[in-house]
Amino acid sequence: MIWKTKRPWVPCAALAILFAASGWTPTTSPAHEQAAEPTGDSLGVLIMAHGGGPEWNKQVDASIAGLRDRLPVSLAFGMANPETLQASLDSLRERGASTVAVVRLFISGDAFLHQTEFLFGLRDDPPKQAIMGHHMMDGSHLKPLKTDSRILLDLQGMGGSSEAARILLSRANERAPSPQETGVMIIAHGMGSEEDNNRVLDVMQDAAQTIRSAGYGEVHVATLREDWKEPRAHAEQHIRATVADMAERREHVVVIPYRISGFGPYGDVLDGLEYVPADGLLPHHLVTEWIAARATANFCAAGLASPLGSCGVQQEQAALEQRIR
Repeated sequence: MIWKTKRPWVPCAALAILFAASGWTPTTSPAHEQAAEPTGDSLGVLIMAHGGGPEWNKQVDASIAGLRDRLPVSLAFGMANPETLQASLDSLRERGASTVAVVRLFISGDAFLHQTEFLFGLRDDPPKQAIMGHHMMDGSHLKPLKTDSRILLDLQGMGGSSEAARILLSRANERAPSPQETGVMIIAHGMGSEEDNNRVLDVMQDAAQTIRSAGYGEVHVATLREDWKEPRAHAEQHIRATVADMAERREHVVVIPYRISGFGPYGDVLDGLEYVPADGLLPHHLVTEWIAARATANFCAAGLASPLGSCGVQQEQAALEQRIR
């Protein structure tokens, strides 16, 4: 059986602030089901992450260390890489996990989604192009993963979550001696199309509003649109101009990457400007809490008790979300 659990891509800014103290991420009911429900569920979690250099990977691995003593957990690096995903599924099955919650540690819930759904058997049509490592291949050569485990696929990325907003606020606090005299620039990877990129910018506004509410003098969001030459050139000009203008008005400027880990290419983009760089989302304990919350949301939606959190709390917060909206 395969479930998908998600909530709308663009979250409510006021709701994110309201839930900031709880660390809870809203969920909705499962959207898809296949086959019959097995009995005797033994739970496991498969975490998908982009992967990077040794330090990047080490930070991701450290973020799940506290979960491993509560249930089997496996980490699959790569951009929906079928080889690492298959190895993780096999590892979890060998450790007795017959039901696996798949949590995708990406900023965007849309990241590699078509390929992921096809690999887990949620859709019959392969992507036109598939990613294998850092190379593109004809999607028709992609084959679904082999597993008899029950898969609970989460569709949410960390972008727009209250946990992400709270981490970005903590990054600003770490770097800003005086919030009122500090300007903040939040930069994300971005998308190629205007529609998709505007959606990313909308999501980033939740974190910006959380930082503004903490008394910061000025907060901006921007995307670099890193993989698209012409949009990137315009984005670089806009980002540099905004940071330079803030540096003239404010005593301090903090630049925060809206990335899972690392500062990305922003140092090169901002070369010669006055600013203080901050870390990405990792390392931070709220990343661990977000992973646990997403896995719990999927277990609870499938009618299973989660060793990582309370289904009662999830249901109460979901009801509160509906009343607010």
